[in-house]
Amino acid sequence: MKFRLIIHGYRNAYENMAIDEALLLSGKPTLRFYKWKPSAISIGYFQSIKNEVNLELCERQGVDVVRRITGGGAVYHDSEGEITYSFVCPQHFMPEKILESYKIICGALARGLKKIGLEAEQAGINDIVVDGKKISGSAQTRKYGNILQHGTLLLQVNVRKMFSLLKVSKEKISDKNIKSVEERVTSIEKEIGKISDEEIIKALIEGFKEKLSIEFKEEGIGEEETEIARKLVKKYESKEWNFKR
Repeated sequence: MKFRLIIHGYRNAYENMAIDEALLLSGKPTLRFYKWKPSAISIGYFQSIKNEVNLELCERQGVDVVRRITGGGAVYHDSEGEITYSFVCPQHFMPEKILESYKIICGALARGLKKIGLEAEQAGINDIVVDGKKISGSAQTRKYGNILQHGTLLLQVNVRKMFSLLKVSKEKISDKNIKSVEERVTSIEKEIGKISDEEIIKALIEGFKEKLSIEFKEEGIGEEETEIARKLVKKYESKEWNFKR
């Protein structure tokens, strides 16, 4: 099967989520890589922003906050600290069971990471770990007969900053707890030092090719998808959407 490959640079949170939803609507088999500027927090579809996010501090530090269409927990997307991927395909391309499809997509990512020297493997439902430490988490939704799975890959991690922007109890923000989280989470930089985004993305593409037996053609977003994304940006910027729970 032929997949479209989209390599985007930086976009803001609202544009990134609008593009992912536009791709889901279109259903064209696609693998997309992107980054966030400014840094942002995305919260899961079922979460409450007020309960999860320190909005005042985000505003002071110029950090965007957006609700995803996928479930899961709040995630801090550091503009220099991660690469995000999104994977879209028709539902019939993947097993009916969501857990099985997570296994395949996360397995492709892990396979790619092995190519840059990381002993990565899928763990739990939708995480990838290196030596038992989390380096990637993903979330998925199924709509319009299609699947969207997107997730982050940590290039570097700043637990203290992440905890300050998310609403974490005082006990959890203690040095002891931050240290224990730092011990459970890792990043590419921590494991193998600095490596270019291009090299990482190339390795991940190879992982998908091998795991799913697919070929890629690099191209942009179609006109119709661009128009849909442009309209969806308004939704993702709106208080109605972001504060709906």
